[in-house]
Amino acid sequence: MNTASRSPEEKNIFVIGLDEGNAEVLRRLPGADRYRFHPLLSVEELQHGEIPIVELMEKAQAHLDAFSGPIDAIVSYWDFPSSTMVAMLCEKYDLPGVSLEAVLKCEHKYWSRLEQAKVIDEVPSFGIVDLDQDDPRPPDGVDYPMWLKPVKSFSSELAFHVTDEDEFAHAVAEIREGVDRVGEPFDLILGKVELPAAVAEAGGAACLAEGELTGVQAATEGYVHQGQVTVYGVLDSINYPDSACFLRHQYPSQLPEDAIDRMKEISVRVMERIGFDNATFSIEFFCHPESGQACLLEINPRHSQSHAELFEYVDGVANHHIMVQLGLGRDPAGRRHQGDYRIAGKWYHRRFRDGLVTRVPTRGEIADLEAEIPGVKIEVIPEKGMRLSDMPAQDSYSYELAHVFVAAQTQREMENKYRRCTEALRFDFEEG
Repeated sequence: MNTASRSPEEKNIFVIGLDEGNAEVLRRLPGADRYRFHPLLSVEELQHGEIPIVELMEKAQAHLDAFSGPIDAIVSYWDFPSSTMVAMLCEKYDLPGVSLEAVLKCEHKYWSRLEQAKVIDEVPSFGIVDLDQDDPRPPDGVDYPMWLKPVKSFSSELAFHVTDEDEFAHAVAEIREGVDRVGEPFDLILGKVELPAAVAEAGGAACLAEGELTGVQAATEGYVHQGQVTVYGVLDSINYPDSACFLRHQYPSQLPEDAIDRMKEISVRVMERIGFDNATFSIEFFCHPESGQACLLEINPRHSQSHAELFEYVDGVANHHIMVQLGLGRDPAGRRHQGDYRIAGKWYHRRFRDGLVTRVPTRGEIADLEAEIPGVKIEVIPEKGMRLSDMPAQDSYSYELAHVFVAAQTQREMENKYRRCTEALRFDFEEG
């Protein structure tokens, strides 16, 4: 880069795992003409296969050191290892950012539960399952039905709902087989901070058991700037019928105000306890709308890219704006926006059995459908010739075929638009 041509208003922002879809969102932000977004590592390097965290950090630092201009911000919207790399790189290059310890207190599901339980009662029963035992048992106080999951994983990968001893044994075997892919590099990062004794004993490749939560799912989105916690949005998460798999996330939440207020209150209390600062977060909840009660499911210590278009449709600007402003050390408060729609959803078009993909919708078919139905954007996930079970970052029960973003004036209109999309999207499979 020719630094002489850079005006004082221009900022060099490095985005770990910058992909084209999010690059489009970033280019639409207010003031984006003054930002230069630079990719730092690829999505494939960060999310697929093994995670060589040491090599990834070395490669990122070499890239940044070779850059001839000033580095104004380093941000990311991906889960581990990106979330921890942002914290470490911001510290190394003296940039605004969240501390590594605060990120790990959220990322490590067991450590996070220990911290949450110090300031709120709205957590399930929980405990560590010893994977090193020949015949591990559920921890004391955690009864069936329960969820078993690694203390660190991607999305819902290796998360199992178990209702009896046989399902428990099967889930333990699956987790034991796959936990090290993320657990081993996660352990390396845990070694960089001082851990409580219980967390150090568990390590980064452990299995957590949690009592089942009930109710409807929702999430708060927020940020912390100079110690001040702000919740700027609440979304609903709706599952497929009789399934733990998401059908859609929708914004804004349609829950009663007392449930929304309770989630906001819990979010502020927990993030203050963790010491999270100068970054965005997303917290998932289970709620009972009739009583207003809410129970915390998990904390994501990163920006939520999957909701960007929803905020853009409804508020007029994507939540990426907040991530960028915090990365530059600015307070993102003060802007009010108005979008073209009153409600928007990110829908997950899924298949619930494996198969070889023999046909996906063409680019032309997608473009025609997006032109035909206003407020619709479609992202096809698998490629032709791919086996669904080979796709990365899928949950334990289904396979994503497409993400369908739909905006409308009413929830019924949004549902009808989605139905029209899925009826028109043609996927073919070879079974088995």
